[in-house]
Amino acid sequence: MEELEIIYRDEYLVAINKPTDLLVHRSWIDKDETRFAIQMLRDQIGQYVYPVHRLDKPTSGVLLFALTKEIARALSEQMQANAFKKQYVALVRGYTDEKGLIDYALKEVLDKMTDAKARQDKAAQEAVTAYEKIGQVELPFAVGRYNTARYSLLKLNPQTGRKHQLRRHMKHILHPIVGDTKYGRGEHNRFFREQFNAHRLLLHANALTFTHPVSERELLLRAGLDELFSGLIEQLGLSCDAELTESSAVFGGEA
Repeated sequence: MEELEIIYRDEYLVAINKPTDLLVHRSWIDKDETRFAIQMLRDQIGQYVYPVHRLDKPTSGVLLFALTKEIARALSEQMQANAFKKQYVALVRGYTDEKGLIDYALKEVLDKMTDAKARQDKAAQEAVTAYEKIGQVELPFAVGRYNTARYSLLKLNPQTGRKHQLRRHMKHILHPIVGDTKYGRGEHNRFFREQFNAHRLLLHANALTFTHPVSERELLLRAGLDELFSGLIEQLGLSCDAELTESSAVFGGEA
């Protein structure tokens, strides 16, 4: 049986490095899927787990679970108070600015089936994302209307938690994430599938920082990039240091 990479575990919490294309839990939206992170982790550690937050199916990276309802409630309160600090890594189309702040409200994304009775006229919700460019590359291939193809490697720090926020914000500033079949550009997605055999969304939840609900110490969890993503970064000639490639768990004040 496939085992999930466990980044951190104690008697209260467990965190994994979720692979791409794995649902967190069963969903009517993808009713034919048979693999779920909750069930896989429960079987792996022999203990019931409570998801604290979510990652989209195609997004990989840090995923945190509580081991009791009480701990789940305490962590949910932290998250609702925006006390979770999240960092993602993404490869996007084009050259972005060196850094920036996207402050662009987003309408709630509703599913036709599961949200059929939800209000359709809700106002757009505040949504803010900071980004920083950590690399860029120009490839000698004509993709779309240009003779060359440019891409940027970014660190993304969402300051709010709206559905598909990072994917929608990058589309909004005309730098969609490579491999995004919903909000991205088909010609760039095809190019990466054909040229690099990259059949995934190039978005990874690299780090999560929060306060441990029992010790009350700050805990930083890092999830290393998978072989495909890290290998792709290397192929493109971009830097990929240990901060991106290695998983770790560090309490505040530790080296």
